[in-house]
Amino acid sequence: MNLLELVKAIILGLVEGLTEFAPVSSTGHMIIVDDMWLKTGELLGSKYVANTFKVVIQLGSILAVLVVFRNRFIDLLGLSRWMPEKARGTAGARQGGARLKLMQVIVGLIPAGILGVLFEDFIDEHLFSTATVLIGLVIGALLMIAADRFAPKRASVETVDQISYKQAFGIGLFQCLSIWPGFSRSGSTISGGVLLGLSHRAAADFTFIMAVPIMAGASLISLVKNLEYFTMDALPFFVVGFLSAFVFALLSIRFFLKLIDRIKLVPFAVYRILLAIVIWVVYF
Repeated sequence: MNLLELVKAIILGLVEGLTEFAPVSSTGHMIIVDDMWLKTGELLGSKYVANTFKVVIQLGSILAVLVVFRNRFIDLLGLSRWMPEKARGTAGARQGGARLKLMQVIVGLIPAGILGVLFEDFIDEHLFSTATVLIGLVIGALLMIAADRFAPKRASVETVDQISYKQAFGIGLFQCLSIWPGFSRSGSTISGGVLLGLSHRAAADFTFIMAVPIMAGASLISLVKNLEYFTMDALPFFVVGFLSAFVFALLSIRFFLKLIDRIKLVPFAVYRILLAIVIWVVYF
């Protein structure tokens, strides 16, 4: 593995880590950075190896979420009872004894899970194009602007522990929009959560928690289908990209969670529209 390959793996890991959970569309960024510039498919000798690499670095981002929300997942899975009291930590503020339940997360996953299974082939064949990404970026940005404009003046849910089953399902319906490439999972679910009365931070927390099972499941299925591309020549590239995505996602998530309640969604929406313009100019 030469230095150029190492740098490219780090750059792609950086792009994945910084954009996967921010509401800016990691798909749009990958198109600009990889398809237009780095050309990973040419570097690795196959577009299928390159696509497998993108799945691997996505797992690095998922691991970062598990690290940031480790106490929350320990709580959700009922593992805290087996841990020493000093090691349990807290999963967040518990208001009035409220507590996020695993079933609420599952309820939020159901709509997009069903839609994804039913239309997986159609999405892969017809929606992964530059034009569809542009549409997703712009319409997703408009949704985010609308969320900040029309959200209740005072959020009824300040922490993720106060979320109801109805709100969890509603956010799950908004997550269905993210099946369209460029829409952004976090952009659609945070917008939906805010419109349904959650604070921006509570909506972001629930978004990240929901992302782990749905992203991990999709990534692992994809990896199993593409095990043949894990060659010894490509393995160092995969490892460096995975570690890069993990580190930068860890930094990005912590920064984003501190920032989201202060700046809301509109600045990210403006950035998305500018990104769409850049893709349009470069491609067309």
